[in-house]
Amino acid sequence: MAVQTVAGNATTAPVDLGPAAALSCRECGERFELGPLFACASCFGPLEVAYDLPTGSPEELRKRIEAGPDNIWRYAPLLPVPSDVAEKPNINPGFTKLVKADNLARELGVTGGLYVKDDSGNPTHSFKDRVVAIAVEAARAFGFTTLSCSSTGNLAGAVGAAAARAGLRSCVFIPHDLEQGKVVMAAVYGGELVGIEGNYDDVNRFCSELIGDPLGEGWGFVNVNLRPYYGEGSKTLAYEICEQLGWRLPDQIVIPVASGSQLTKIDKGLQELIKLGLVEDRPYKIFGAQAEGCSPVSAAFKAGHDVVRPQKPNTIAKSLAIGNPADGPYVLDIARRTGGAVEDVTDEQVVDAIKLLARTEGIFGETAGGVTLGVTKKLIEAGVIDPTLTTVVVNTGDGLKTLDAVSATSQATATIKPSLDAFRAAGLGTA
Repeated sequence: MAVQTVAGNATTAPVDLGPAAALSCRECGERFELGPLFACASCFGPLEVAYDLPTGSPEELRKRIEAGPDNIWRYAPLLPVPSDVAEKPNINPGFTKLVKADNLARELGVTGGLYVKDDSGNPTHSFKDRVVAIAVEAARAFGFTTLSCSSTGNLAGAVGAAAARAGLRSCVFIPHDLEQGKVVMAAVYGGELVGIEGNYDDVNRFCSELIGDPLGEGWGFVNVNLRPYYGEGSKTLAYEICEQLGWRLPDQIVIPVASGSQLTKIDKGLQELIKLGLVEDRPYKIFGAQAEGCSPVSAAFKAGHDVVRPQKPNTIAKSLAIGNPADGPYVLDIARRTGGAVEDVTDEQVVDAIKLLARTEGIFGETAGGVTLGVTKKLIEAGVIDPTLTTVVVNTGDGLKTLDAVSATSQATATIKPSLDAFRAAGLGTA
């Protein structure tokens, strides 16, 4: 196999990353040896991990998984990580709750079973802990000493925490106007946090320049030169959902779309479970969710286009504010192949959905979760999502990170003197 050389890489020597066999180009299929590579040397298409997946009895593999730790390392036989990964210092994310949302289901008229995959329970309170945990193992394998990323917020915190735990240096880059809660959560881990004047796409372009500069020597950018490995962490959402449903596929799943990587890797995970015989092969639909103020993939889907036209983001859902999503075309392919859709909602609908989820199920999701539930509600009302089928909604983060989105409409019901008469006079406690 050919080996692509990229400036700033620590090594391209053969490494042990478990069942990972090679890197494969999504566009032309050319294969490369495992290394810190992200683009095909022949066609510049994106690379992803190809595997030698386990063979043998599905029942034995299920038992092996179920006997594993209560985190993503229970799926180590299906991930690009060494077999002893669970013994290494890592933040150990995953196996978050799949909440059967009966109150929400009644509100939305869903009769087939509605579930919320609540990834706010991860160590830094977002799904990004999953992808970073995999990237850390690749960084170790390739000899990187600094962990870095471009981020809309959640990833910055996940990288800071994971690097601290692994004993690596970290330096992460964010848009200058990020929500303050996410800034604090990224900075508290002690690494370098750099604000870039501009939006996420400006930050990402800067990181692409840095990776080719001598300053970036020895740096592992989790969503650039480690991106093929990093992306595989999102597969664990698919694995967990199916295991928590009793080793069966959901009929419908609604996923937020920023770069689109999460959605494409969840689909990859579902396909792997089918191939391994761990779940019954039957149809499922995947729906992508975007905010109206940054909806390039939704716009392309509705127009019937295969090309995603970049947009300038303008939405409260900053964690999804990627105007030029790298995996946008693949999201379109998956939505169309599975019979799903990609839809968007306004900022007002995002806020309403955040409060709906909190009011019905006691789950305080961040703005990305509001986007996903808002789109779910919109598609149910439009007859696109079938309310009689099992539906899973992915909540990717904690609402404590995006308090500004709901602070204006979430205040004390009343302020009274400390007396029963004042309580009665205010008409409280009688509803």
